[in-house]
Amino acid sequence: MNFNGVGVTALAAAVPHTIIDNYKYTEYFPEDQVKEVVDKVGIYQRRFADEKTCSSDLCFAAAEKLIADNDINREEIDLLVFISQTPDYRMPATSVLLQHRLGLPNSTIAFDVNLGCSAFIYGLSIVFSMMQNKGLRKALLLDGETRSKVYSPKDRRSAFLFGDGGVAALIERDDKFGESFFSLNSDGSRGDLIKINGGGYRNPSSIETLKEKVVDEFGNIRSDEQGYMNGGDVFNFVIREIPKDIKKMLAYSGKDLQDFDFYVLHQANNFINSYLAKKLKLDLSKIPTTIAKYGNTSSVSVPLTIVDQLQGKMDGERLLLLSAFGVGMTWATAVVPFVDCKISNIVEV
Repeated sequence: MNFNGVGVTALAAAVPHTIIDNYKYTEYFPEDQVKEVVDKVGIYQRRFADEKTCSSDLCFAAAEKLIADNDINREEIDLLVFISQTPDYRMPATSVLLQHRLGLPNSTIAFDVNLGCSAFIYGLSIVFSMMQNKGLRKALLLDGETRSKVYSPKDRRSAFLFGDGGVAALIERDDKFGESFFSLNSDGSRGDLIKINGGGYRNPSSIETLKEKVVDEFGNIRSDEQGYMNGGDVFNFVIREIPKDIKKMLAYSGKDLQDFDFYVLHQANNFINSYLAKKLKLDLSKIPTTIAKYGNTSSVSVPLTIVDQLQGKMDGERLLLLSAFGVGMTWATAVVPFVDCKISNIVEV
């Protein structure tokens, strides 16, 4: 897909104030095993929300910061899209609750997008598409995850990877943005690679789904209502599909790798991103990274990396290549021009 005259004019982010030192995350594993895992994935710190803080709270804080810093008239926000796989409730949609909490007019369109790590790029494409309609003035894309609440601290394969965060993006129409390009992909045959088996309507919550159990010969422990990931197969998927999709997007958009100011990749782990950079021969100085300090924040990782690493570097015209992949499996690549994007300081909640 491609769109014209729509872009991101401002970004803000919020993270929990609690910092997890991964080297000290040793309650269930020996220190030598912890060090081995942490050094391999390159995640040294993460942010964990407390039990009362949800993804919507992080997005609310980011949105309030964005609105205040950019003197936005709330009455002009016609669209609110909330991205998360850790919503407040099964129903109602969290986006509608955020519409009220943010004091937006009742004429605001509000809906949720339930998708994993590629979802910010998916969400951008949805909002860009809707903003082609001249009846809409301003849109808020809110993306939040509390993945620390999803994975078992007793499962070594996922215990050291995931963190929490929330981001708000202001999207508007303006001819200065020019063309943007998107490639969105899905393969449900790989749905078992990253999954929570219990707690939905296919396998409802019960005493059995909530019970912790040993799940493999390595002694990892989780319940059916905690996430699992087949890391080896995910890596094989990434090396097969992501370089191919990026090359396809370059051909479609008519861009060369040298045309980009920054390549913003999903912050899965250091090993995967190092492989992608080497495979595609990317200029390392153009790859901002937040893996070490925030870990894998799922769909939040791409915009959080922009806010954290590119503040003060987005004046004038900047061309970004965005790439993300994850649960589903889904993957997405985008060529997005930014023009004088205003980036707020990160808020701690």
